[in-house]
Amino acid sequence: MKFFIDTANLAQIQEAHDLGILDGVTTNPSLMAKEGIKGEAAILKHYKDICEITENGDVSAEVLSTDFKSIIEEGQKLAAIHPNIVVKVPMIKDGVKAIKWFTDNGIRTNCTLVFSAGQAILAAKAGAAYVSPFIGRIDDTNWDGVELIAQIAQIYSVQGFKTEILAASIRSALHIVKCAEVGADVCTCPLDSILGLLKHPLTDIGLAKFLEDARKM
Repeated sequence: MKFFIDTANLAQIQEAHDLGILDGVTTNPSLMAKEGIKGEAAILKHYKDICEITENGDVSAEVLSTDFKSIIEEGQKLAAIHPNIVVKVPMIKDGVKAIKWFTDNGIRTNCTLVFSAGQAILAAKAGAAYVSPFIGRIDDTNWDGVELIAQIAQIYSVQGFKTEILAASIRSALHIVKCAEVGADVCTCPLDSILGLLKHPLTDIGLAKFLEDARKM
């Protein structure tokens, strides 16, 4: 399973890269605004900076438009920033149409805001490179987001779809482990969730004991 970091913060992206586990980046207008990135020129430059840190990893850049023509225009502009840009398109009717157009014209896409297996089927049929089910938000409605990942993985396996399942809206290190168990191809999450995988109290206790014994030598 690949690890993407869900942020627009360059320092966090660099930290994940230096850790040696960074496979890509996802971001969105809200995360850009959080970093104070405003205006088209600044946003496009920021995406380029992210691509340079990420090196060979895919970077999802989200369109703001919701009609077919504008999605295409905006997506082409984003795709021109860097070869690793993947255009993030919402799961709406014009979004699906745009995904098919992008696919036919050699531009990779990430279908975002997916909350059902039916939506995931449509995204795959249209040729999306990635489909992004938002499991944390599903959990917020008292349903099981990880179960949706498992259902999509089963359908894609049976039908032979090549679209990769990108588990999004990750809330914890446990979410990452559960997504890995049920077949997610990619997990995108904040850096804190990834670093949470490092932690275990027995590791801390064991290390403290080893260091204590070493001081006695």
